[in-house]
Amino acid sequence: MSKIPKRWLGFVQEHATIYDDDLIPGSKILAIGEAPQSHVNLAHPEEVFYEYLARIANHLAVLHSPEKPLKMLHLGAGALTLARWASVVYPSSTHVAVDIERELLDFVLTQLPLPEKCQLNPIVADARSVLTDQLKDEKFDVIVLDIFSGPEAPEHLTTPDYYEELRDSLTEDGLLFVNIGDDPPLNFAKSQVHASQRAFEFVMLSSSPEMFTQRYPGNLILTATKKPLSEDLVQQCQAAGPYPSEVRHSLDLDRFSKP
Repeated sequence: MSKIPKRWLGFVQEHATIYDDDLIPGSKILAIGEAPQSHVNLAHPEEVFYEYLARIANHLAVLHSPEKPLKMLHLGAGALTLARWASVVYPSSTHVAVDIERELLDFVLTQLPLPEKCQLNPIVADARSVLTDQLKDEKFDVIVLDIFSGPEAPEHLTTPDYYEELRDSLTEDGLLFVNIGDDPPLNFAKSQVHASQRAFEFVMLSSSPEMFTQRYPGNLILTATKKPLSEDLVQQCQAAGPYPSEVRHSLDLDRFSKP
């Protein structure tokens, strides 16, 4: 039996491990502490296993044509699942991956090599200060923020001011995706809806229908744009899944996010 790779992460004071997913040949799982964080299919990077990441990928496939390469920013690197996916679905795209854990970036890139044509620049930095420091003159087609985990999320990454900085780092047709993990009654998710609405013209929230009952823990995907999305595109995002799928925006989202 081969030894499971392990690396100590100084910032969170936990071990990161990478081990085989026995159910899907060629796949690996990245865990921090005892909690699985990311899933990568090295044999087929275009396949995204975790539901919340698949939801982001499916929304992006609806909202941006695969014919055009993307400039993507990943805030919170994880196992770089979406960068790997986009290297296949959006060939010639370029990626910047930011994580505050130097050891995590090195561990992932060493143990889980990127697809040959994945053009990625890793940066060790805070997910907010990087926008006004190393990336101050950059504009991105897509920003994925995958750091939040309920009320324990770093406060400076949850404010309206931060959403304004994210908006300013996007192209005019750019997309922001935020993975929000939360527990009932989803007060943190609601706070992020309000914060993002102060900065963006259009905000929608996506998950399985049961999450909108506010009775279950789980993940919701917030999508924000500088321009309104048509109802047809919203419905296409909902239809793209994973199933079951529900998308709320405008008045339906306002009703959901009332305190």
